[in-house]
Amino acid sequence: MSAGTQPQPPARTQAGPQTRLPWWAWALPAAAFVALFSLLSSPAPADSGTQAGSGGPLTRMVQFVQHSAGRLAP
Repeated sequence: MSAGTQPQPPARTQAGPQTRLPWWAWALPAAAFVALFSLLSSPAPADSGTQAGSGGPLTRMVQFVQHSAGRLAP
């Protein structure tokens, strides 16, 4: 009985997964973060018609998320 030869594994074309991101993969999330952060940090205009003592933009955003989540829940 003769020993058979083992088939060779296919040659790898790349050294591994691609780890370099294209420019837009980090630029777009960074731009979105800056835009949202600037909306949260900017004061509301005086003539916006909001209730007095309603809180800052972060408080309004949390209230909006709570209200939206309450409408989605059964």
